[in-house]
Amino acid sequence: MKSLHLLQIVSLLSLSAFSFITSATSPSSKNDSTTCPIDLNYVLRIPWNKTSCENYEANSTNIRNNKNPCCLSLLSLYGVAFAQHLKETTFFRLPNLPTSVSCLRDFQTKLSAFSLSDKLVSYCLDPFHFVTSRNKCASIESLQDWKSKLGGSTQLDSSCKSDLTDLSACDSCVAAGFKVQSQLIAVDGNTSHATDCFYFTILYAAGIVNEFGPESNGALSCIFGLSLMSPMKSSNKRHSALVFGLTGAGVAIFVMFALLGLYFWWDKKLRKRFYGSGLDSSSSLEGQSSRPKLRPNTGSIWFKIQDLERATDKFSQKNFIGRGGFGLVYKGILQDGTTVAVKKVIESDFQGDAEFCNEVEIISNLKHRNLVPLRGCCVVDGDNERGSERYLVYDYMPNGNVDDHLFPSFNDGSGVAKRPLTWPQRKNIILDVAKGLAYLHYGVKPAIYHRDIKATNILLDADMRARVADFGLAKQSREGQSHLTTRVAGTHGYLAPEYALYGQLTEKSDVYSFGVVILEIMCGRKALDLSTSGSPRACLITDWVWSLVKAGKVWQALDPSLLKEDDFLSLNPKAIMERFVLVGILCAHVMVALRPTISDALKMLEGDIEVPPLPDRPMPLGHPSFYGDDSTFGISPALSGLQLHTGDMLRRPRVDSVLVQKMDCSRFLNEEAAFCLVLAWGIGESNGLQWGVTTSKCKDLDLLLFLLQLYWRRMVKFVFLLCDGLRVKKPMNFGTESKLDLL
Repeated sequence: MKSLHLLQIVSLLSLSAFSFITSATSPSSKNDSTTCPIDLNYVLRIPWNKTSCENYEANSTNIRNNKNPCCLSLLSLYGVAFAQHLKETTFFRLPNLPTSVSCLRDFQTKLSAFSLSDKLVSYCLDPFHFVTSRNKCASIESLQDWKSKLGGSTQLDSSCKSDLTDLSACDSCVAAGFKVQSQLIAVDGNTSHATDCFYFTILYAAGIVNEFGPESNGALSCIFGLSLMSPMKSSNKRHSALVFGLTGAGVAIFVMFALLGLYFWWDKKLRKRFYGSGLDSSSSLEGQSSRPKLRPNTGSIWFKIQDLERATDKFSQKNFIGRGGFGLVYKGILQDGTTVAVKKVIESDFQGDAEFCNEVEIISNLKHRNLVPLRGCCVVDGDNERGSERYLVYDYMPNGNVDDHLFPSFNDGSGVAKRPLTWPQRKNIILDVAKGLAYLHYGVKPAIYHRDIKATNILLDADMRARVADFGLAKQSREGQSHLTTRVAGTHGYLAPEYALYGQLTEKSDVYSFGVVILEIMCGRKALDLSTSGSPRACLITDWVWSLVKAGKVWQALDPSLLKEDDFLSLNPKAIMERFVLVGILCAHVMVALRPTISDALKMLEGDIEVPPLPDRPMPLGHPSFYGDDSTFGISPALSGLQLHTGDMLRRPRVDSVLVQKMDCSRFLNEEAAFCLVLAWGIGESNGLQWGVTTSKCKDLDLLLFLLQLYWRRMVKFVFLLCDGLRVKKPMNFGTESKLDLL
C-alpha cells in the first residue's frame, strides 16, 4: 500500500499560486544590496538528491512543465529555510520583496557550489511568493496570528512531534496536516487560499512542532518529501574498489577459481540431494529414489518425479482437474493412499530454482486451518532429458472451488449441475476466507500479500469449509511498508485500482479482492459480468451493487436462491445478508484509505462492530456520461503551463514522461467523482481523513483532469478488451509511454 509526503503537497500547492518570474524580477539582480536574514548553509550540509537538477541543460525546454522534478526538489529544499525562519522569528514569510530577492540570490549561490545551472532559481521560484501579505490564509503573518485563529494547540502538535522516519508516525502527521488545513480554510472562508493555508501548515509542523527540527531526516523526508542520498553507499563502493585494487593479481585469480570450483561442487551436491530424480538414478541409490525426503523444520516433502508420475498415472488427462494461477493441476493418489493435488508449474515469476525453493519455504511455514496446506514439492533438474520442471503437492480438496458452486458448468463431466450454496455455507466461506487472509496479514512476520484472491482460488474441503489456495503469487512485505512492483500479477476484475494502475501493493489490495469475492458469493454474479448485451457498461459487480445500495435496494443484489420464500425468514436473515453485502462494497471501495483492514472487515462480518456509513464512490465505468461518439481521450490544454494544485500534493505518482492526447473532459467530469479519484490514487492510508468532505467543491480541476486521463487511458482499454471476449493470460500491458512510480 506505502507513505504520504507533505512536501509533494507543499510543492504543488505552492507552485500553483504563482507564475514564473521574468528576467526583470530575476533574483540575480545585482543592484539590490539588501541582505538575506536566512541562513542557507544547510543546503551544503544535508544529503539531498541533486540528480533531478544535474541534467537541467538537457531538459531546459521542458522546465516549465508542472511535472519537472528539479523545481519540486528546489521548492522543498527552500522550504526548510522558512521553517527555520519561523522557528527563530515567528514569521512565516519575509518582510519585503528586496529581502526575498536577496535570499533567492543566496540560494542560487549555494546551488552553484554543486556545479548546477545558474538559471535554476530564476526558472523555478518567484520572489513575490515568499513575501508576507495580509491577503493570505486567514490573514496569518506570524505565529501569534496562527494561535489566535486556531488556539494554543492543534492536532499537529501531537501528531508531528516525534521522529517521522517511522512510517506510522509520518502517516499520522500527514492526516493531521489535512485536518488543520481544513480548519484554516473554514476560518478564512475563501477556498482560493487553500494553497497558502497548507503552506503555513507545513512550515508550522516542521519548524515549530517537530522536536528534531526541519533539518532532521524525518522532517526532510516526511514533511518536505525531499529525496535524500545515502552517502555510505558510494563510500563503501570506493572502499571496496580500493581493497580489490590493492589485492595481488595472483591471489585474486586463485580465490576466483577456488570459489568457482567450490560453487559447482556444492551445487551438484545439492541437486543430487534435493532436486533431481534424474540425478538420483544410479543403482546404488535406486532403493532410496522412490522414497520421499522429509524437509527439516517444515514438515513438507521433496517428492521424486517417479512418485508423482505414479500417483497421477503419468499426468493423464483423466486426472486433470483444471488450470491454476500459474500451472496445471492433477489429482493423484500417493503410495500410502493419500489423495493429493499436484500442480505442474508452467508460468511463474521465479527466475530460478533457488527462488522457487525460497517461495516453497514461505508457503511451507504457513499453518492455518483456512489455508490449503502444502505437502511438498519436486524440482527436476534441467540437465537431464526432461528439461527443468517444478511441481507443488497440496492436500486435495474434494468439493472443488467456490467458482464451481457459484457458476456451475454442465461440462464438468458429471452432467449434473451443483446445488446452489445455502446461506450458512456462504456465510462460513466468507468468514473462513477472512480468517485466512487475517493470518497472512497479521499472523506471520513479515506479512504476506496474496495478490490473487478470487473465487477459483478458494477451495472447499469435505465439510464445505473454505481454504485459501494458490500462493504462487504471494509476496512478503517489509513490515509497515507497501510493496511496489513493476509486474502487476493477479486477475482482472479482482485487482485493486492502485495496484492495477501503478503497482502499489498493500494489505488493502487483498482487502479489495476480498470485497469482490464477498459480492460474488452474496450476489451470484461474476466480478466481470459480460452478459449485459455485450456492452462494457455496468459489467463490474462493484458498480452494479453500489447502484443498488445507493438506491436503498440492497436486497435486490442478493442471489435469487437466497430469497426463496420457503426458507427466507427462518434460515436466511435479511439484515445479516445485507450487512455482508455492505461489508463487501466497503472492502471493494476504490479509495484505499476508506477500505477497512481485513481484521476490521472480519469484525463487521461477525457483528462485533457496526458497518460504518458507506462513503460515496466515483461514477461507475458504465455511466452513460463516460461514452461519446469516439474513443479518443486526452487532457485539458490548460495543463500545458505550470499549474499545481492542492490535490496534486496528495501522495501522487511522479510522472517523468507522459504522452497524452487532446480531449474535452467536460462531458464526463464530475467534480465530486474526480476528487474521489484524486484521493483514491493519491492519499494511500490515513485514519479518520475528513479533508475531502470539507473541500467538496474543487476550483482548479486541471490536475483532476490529468488523473482522470491516466485512469481512463488504462481502464477503458482494459474493459474494452474484456468485453470484446479476449482472454488475457498475462497481466495486460497498458503501454510503455507512461513511467509511474511513487514519490
